[in-house]
Amino acid sequence: MKTQYKRKRLTYLALGILSTILVTACGEDWLGGEPLGRWTEDDMPAGSLEGQVFGIYAGLRSEGTSGLPYVAIHNIRADDANIGGGVGDEAGAGPIFDDFGYPLDYWLINNYWTNHYSLIALTNNLINDADSLENPTELTAVNVGEARFVRAFAYFNLVRTFGEVPKIDFRIYTQDQAIVPKSSIAEIYALIDEDLNAAVAVLPNRWEERFSGRITRGAALALQAKTHLARGSWGAALAAAEAVISSGEYDLSVPYDMIFREESENSRESVFEIQAHYTQNNTGLGITLASRQGVRGAGEFDLGWGWNVPNEILLSAFEEGDPRKDVTVLYSDSVNAPYGERIPGGLERDYWNKKVYTNPSIRRSTGSRQGQWFNFRVIRYADVVLMAAEAANEMGNTDLALEYLEQVRARARGANVDILPPVTTRDQEELRQAIRHERQVELGMENERFYDLVRWGIDVETFHAAGKTSYQPRHRFIPIPQVEIDRSGGVLEQNPDYR
Repeated sequence: MKTQYKRKRLTYLALGILSTILVTACGEDWLGGEPLGRWTEDDMPAGSLEGQVFGIYAGLRSEGTSGLPYVAIHNIRADDANIGGGVGDEAGAGPIFDDFGYPLDYWLINNYWTNHYSLIALTNNLINDADSLENPTELTAVNVGEARFVRAFAYFNLVRTFGEVPKIDFRIYTQDQAIVPKSSIAEIYALIDEDLNAAVAVLPNRWEERFSGRITRGAALALQAKTHLARGSWGAALAAAEAVISSGEYDLSVPYDMIFREESENSRESVFEIQAHYTQNNTGLGITLASRQGVRGAGEFDLGWGWNVPNEILLSAFEEGDPRKDVTVLYSDSVNAPYGERIPGGLERDYWNKKVYTNPSIRRSTGSRQGQWFNFRVIRYADVVLMAAEAANEMGNTDLALEYLEQVRARARGANVDILPPVTTRDQEELRQAIRHERQVELGMENERFYDLVRWGIDVETFHAAGKTSYQPRHRFIPIPQVEIDRSGGVLEQNPDYR
């Protein structure tokens, strides 16, 4: 463990280059020491595309894509999660994310929008600079592929969250150039498709070890599958997912109870993982994903803000004996595996998100309790396999759907043949429900559930059954931040349901 921790610190300095720009933009103060690592800024040619790429990776670590705004919008809104945090958090943000009372001006939503468009601006700058090169190299094409993946990722998040949004796919030189009207959802998806097709064509299947965690062809294909699934394009989704599967770069060999430990970062389970960058005594640039969700306690158990907690709906979704339940849910007033650490009782929540539960020995060695070193697993291989299962079933390929579903259940089952029996139904609707159930328990607390319910068209009935009767179809989209509309002088129009 100690060796792995040291190697990770030495590997990712390169991903911190140019991050000061992003930190200043986000208003964060992480100063306090020079980052340690194998690469330094001096290693990068001035103005090089490679240096710009590392700035884009730094941008991925912003709050909007790796912190509380992302978690609030992507997971807290689900039926099987609640706001958590403290009493004040629940009173202030609970009506917004648990009860769908979206305001026109709220800092978390504003930051989500701003961080995503800041990230898009970085990708546009690199693509523009690459287009101006007289003698582009193979590495130039790869750098552009990385940028286009990130731009597609950002726009996919925006279009699912807000619906119609401005399409800015060019370099901005003056502020007024950023004032553009919204584009249709179809136009945004057309840009996403174009970017991902380009990324798939040039990205490598893998990087050398010192660049472990950089975006690969598999990541672009997986995101491609996810975007097609969102539109019900089953054939395209299956083709993209199976391209990831057949690549041989990923598998389900990592035991489920190891996936979310620090030593399993960038494993064969990981298809797209945002890299934390940190130093001793927490003086580097990390990710706030774990700190915003960690146990809200005192002293050694002040592990974070405690937002995004599982509720009884998620706990009851697991089949009897499913070991994934105790990997997903961290219990107060209990001794929790794998570290034998007893979380105290008397806390404000009974349950916490265990998938951001950090190793106590690393907390002690870093001098920090709040997990800024913890990577963000954005797309896992199991997600890809389940996407393939879903698409195959919708296309009527029952055998293939059952095969992929069983792969995921078999990994969860392990050697215990008395639990999680293979699904054998050949009825399409029954198999559809089985796959949907599997996504909920396999990917619990991983930011997929809300958007799954929306794309399945069962969001209203599911939320109402969960007692969240305030939810209506309009809540699939969040209103455009009013501050952005005001800045545009009215060029940017509010979503119709919030005017």
